[in-house]
Amino acid sequence: MTSLRIAIVGYGTAGQAAAVLLARDGHRIDVFERAPEPGPVGAGFLLQPSGLQVLWRMGVFAQVRAHGARVDRLYGETPCGRAVMDMRYTGLHARLYGVGLQRGALFAILDAARDADVRLRAGITIEGPDDADDRWLRDADGGRHGPYDLVLAADGAASRLRGRLGGVRRDAVYPWGALWCLLEADDWPHLNELRQRYVAARRMIGLLPVGTRPGDDTRRLSFFWSLPIAAFDGWQSTALDDWRDTVTKIWPEAARLLGATTAHAQLARATYRDVTLTRWHCGRWVLLGDAAHAMSPQLGQGVNMALLDAEALRDALRTGDVSGALATYARVRRAHVAVYQFWSRWLTPVFQSDRDLVARARDIAFQPLARLPGGRGHMLRVLSGTQRGLLGTLALDDAFLSAMADRTLR
Repeated sequence: MTSLRIAIVGYGTAGQAAAVLLARDGHRIDVFERAPEPGPVGAGFLLQPSGLQVLWRMGVFAQVRAHGARVDRLYGETPCGRAVMDMRYTGLHARLYGVGLQRGALFAILDAARDADVRLRAGITIEGPDDADDRWLRDADGGRHGPYDLVLAADGAASRLRGRLGGVRRDAVYPWGALWCLLEADDWPHLNELRQRYVAARRMIGLLPVGTRPGDDTRRLSFFWSLPIAAFDGWQSTALDDWRDTVTKIWPEAARLLGATTAHAQLARATYRDVTLTRWHCGRWVLLGDAAHAMSPQLGQGVNMALLDAEALRDALRTGDVSGALATYARVRRAHVAVYQFWSRWLTPVFQSDRDLVARARDIAFQPLARLPGGRGHMLRVLSGTQRGLLGTLALDDAFLSAMADRTLR
């Protein structure tokens, strides 16, 4: 296998994983990150079995287990206690579960796994390929970097590079976003469950156990408050006590965890995009992660898909033919991602919108639909990240399932 000189633009999960995997295959890697001090963005997320298997193959599963929180159940209800969603991983396989993890923890774990020869060049904003030669990168200050045999654009959902490569079919911002923060778990009783509470589709609160992070042994929860992005500024001008009163009316137990939240700045704003492409690569440039397939967080798949992208690209490049490898990578990943983009697009207004009739139908029908023949299995495969197309399944290695069976993760 020929050693390639590869540039990676972006040091989020996709860029970090690609840097680790490709360097281990002997490629020479430069990573460009526009932030002067690279670090995690966001609170926490749910690693699904599909993403966990990649981390297991990377040899960092033990570190993920050490810091993560095991999640066995996803449960959503209305304020009056009516169950809307109740899904357990064991309905698919006795050894499966998710892992809630702080973004800071995964960032630190992947950063520590980065080979010393991988150059991380922070504070550089890459604008696109050089007009005369796409082996070279052009930055915002007029600098040129290269030449490179391959360039990976992993610069996130709001990618600056996606449009430069062409092939964008859809790039739309969802009208609803969220506020996120990390809270101390204290005496929260559901430390192995993602819990959500809904008021129609206009209000959604989520609490996900996300464990600890290196240097901080405090167990935390990732808190999620849904609202329209047009309401962000209005929320900012609302007194926090008034907002906490609203949370209390919906979910008193969750509101008690917000006692240490004394400033609006403690909650980060998040917006989401719906991105589909007609092509994932052009010349020697290729997209991966949210830059290739951003979607809403309804299915909790963003980080998992980024990990799978990095692994699939590494595997494809082992053939030695870069052009053919990029085509293989795009074909393999599009076949997997498409079903998640479909369901994410369909489910988002069911849980985040002002469509009260849709929400009422959800509350009545969601559980019965899950009990239809084949329905629950499909839902669980989508949840776990193992659904592939309409009928296919992403294989989970027996050795990985054995590693999952170790009960030391609590």
